[in-house]
Amino acid sequence: MVILDFEKVLKKYLPMTETAFYILLSLTVPRHGYGIVKHVEEISGARIRLGSGTVYGTLTKMQKDGIITVFADEERKTVYEVTEIGKNLIAAEIVRLKELHQNAIKYEEDFL
Repeated sequence: MVILDFEKVLKKYLPMTETAFYILLSLTVPRHGYGIVKHVEEISGARIRLGSGTVYGTLTKMQKDGIITVFADEERKTVYEVTEIGKNLIAAEIVRLKELHQNAIKYEEDFL
């Protein structure tokens, strides 16, 4: 069942797990599962190395919730692409993370 109510998607996904965040962040262009794994590794400076079970489990959940779509390319490989709901979701998470970052900087000195 695809969740079409954006408020339900927000409730279910925010705050996002780091895995979900980086998977969506890697879908600025459609990618294969392996391409997602390599891109996440690259943009995180190799700090995050996603296992295939984690990636495909998260992708399956996101597909069911309407956050991504899945299609086959000309070589019949599975390709993942973010939907409008997914774009709105990551935009909301980025706003949340910016607030978190601003407050971390504001109060950092109190803990050093």
